Parts: sequence; C-alpha cells; structure tokens
Amino acid sequence: MISNLNSRRNFLKAGFLSSAVFVMSGCELFSVSTPQETIKVLQNDLFPKAKELGVSTSGYISIILHHSRVSDEDKLFIKNGVKWLNEEAVKMHKATYVKLLSTQREEVLKKIVQTQWGESFMYNMNSYLFEAMLGDPIYGGNNKEAGWKWLEFTGGQPRPKEMFL
Repeated sequence: MISNLNSRRNFLKAGFLSSAVFVMSGCELFSVSTPQETIKVLQNDLFPKAKELGVSTSGYISIILHHSRVSDEDKLFIKNGVKWLNEEAVKMHKATYVKLLSTQREEVLKKIVQTQWGESFMYNMNSYLFEAMLGDPIYGGNNKEAGWKWLEFTGGQPRPKEMFL
C-alpha cells in the first residue's frame, strides 16, 4: 500500500508542468494556464539569449522539480511562484502572464521584485536559467554545448556519463 501511495505522489509531482494552474480573480475562476508555458515565457523575458542559443531552460526546471536533492520546499516555492506571478498579472492587466504584451510582463516583473517572494522567485528563476545554460549538456539544458560556445568556455574533464540525480 505504501509503495502505491508513493507512486501516486510521484505521479502527481511529475505532472505539475503539464498540469494547469487555475488563476482566481476574487472567488471566480479567471483563467487556466500551464506552468510550463509561464516558465518558458518568463525565462525568455529574463534572458532572451538562452532561447536564441537553443538552451532548454524550462525543460531544466522540469528536471529540478523531479530532482531528489532539491527540497520539497524549494519545489513548492517554484510552483507557488508561477501561480503568484499569474495572479499578479491578472490583478494588474486582467490576463495571465503568457497572454500579456512584453511591456506589460515587464511591469509585472518590476512590481513583484518589490516583494520578498517576488525577489526570491526571480533570484531562483535566474539561478536555474544560468544552471541550464552553463551546466553540462547531459542535464538537458545546455543543448549542443550552446551556452559554453557562447562564452567560449571548454567544459571540465572528465565529463559526467550520466545525470547525478
């Protein structure tokens, strides 16, 4: 029975990025957005060069959310941050973050970094973005060593043969 519960928990945890975030406005359902969409747009807003280089930053967040060494508290903060970001976008502009114009998204980001949660969330998102871009390609972010090539960096040796998860 316990292994069955663990399987269900793991299934629910694994489904976060493909699931929906329900954004409420007052007591009514306002919109539904996937965390994957929000994270992809957010990370492109934070560092557009990553998309141009072909670095899979949102895919790396998926790895982080499944990583055994990342605390449940940190994973929950990412999930809540996505939800709070969308709620702030709705409060300010009556649309979820991904549906806003780039100037409106910038306004939302400027507003949330003035809060403690927003500043921490942006710090975490930037940290994960640069981990994705500069980490070993085996972890799925730095595709074809694109981030390394951009910085004219040669990765350390020996390189990992499998992900350390």
